[in-house]
Amino acid sequence: MTDDAILQLYPHTATLPLKGLYLGHELRRLATQAPFVYANFVASLDGRIAIPDQEKGGMKVPPQIANERDWRLFQELAIQADLIITTGRYLRDYAAGKAQEILRVYDDPRFADLQAWRAAQGLPPQPDLVVISGSLDFPIPEALTHGGRRVLVVTHRKADPERVRALEAELGQVLTAGDEKVQGRAFVQLMGEMGYRFIYSAAGPQIAHMLLADGALDRLYLTQVCRILGGAPFSSIVEGPQLEVNLPLLRLYYDPHVFDAAGQLFACYGRREAVVI
Repeated sequence: MTDDAILQLYPHTATLPLKGLYLGHELRRLATQAPFVYANFVASLDGRIAIPDQEKGGMKVPPQIANERDWRLFQELAIQADLIITTGRYLRDYAAGKAQEILRVYDDPRFADLQAWRAAQGLPPQPDLVVISGSLDFPIPEALTHGGRRVLVVTHRKADPERVRALEAELGQVLTAGDEKVQGRAFVQLMGEMGYRFIYSAAGPQIAHMLLADGALDRLYLTQVCRILGGAPFSSIVEGPQLEVNLPLLRLYYDPHVFDAAGQLFACYGRREAVVI
């Protein structure tokens, strides 16, 4: 098997090219009544998605699992979206130089084909952004609004009115979806009313919990690198009160071409009624 190929394991076996793998899922063809919401994570075998950043502070994707092949697929998911979810916490880290660049889709020349793909679909150059925040304490980096890209803010009804007014002066309307915290289903319904059909969560485990707890996450993409990391603190794909949500396996792929042949699995889980195969 060549370096540009991976092995599909489920629902049937095949050898496929890595490039275009998630574009081939054709998310924008999925016919659903409500907006289609999907999320993506990369994790170690022991379920870790982040470790402490000893240099910059905060948490970061472990360099022991971050890799260019997974990053390519992250981009293929992002460019299919109308709207990308982020958080105030991420924007604070972004402004402080602590965060990985995940919101400026395909700025890298290596992803020029994805820019061409999006243009061929008649879509704006970049998906819009929505910031989910309770504190509303974050900056809006100018780099994220260039080219007419819209940035929305969603909070709850008990948010600080002074912060609401300040952000409205900078961005326009601040939206609410919940009384004391943002609720997943109310948020998705609100975005649907604003015309957004395909919503990609590039946010962390608390947003994943918000969406899952309300039955608002349609699909989960999970890259699992075949490495065990250990350590503390532990950060996994969902953080919050205990819940129980079924997400059946839809597709599974094996990529042997990373980390001295340790390999990684690309899994896709979700609601079967939303699938076009």
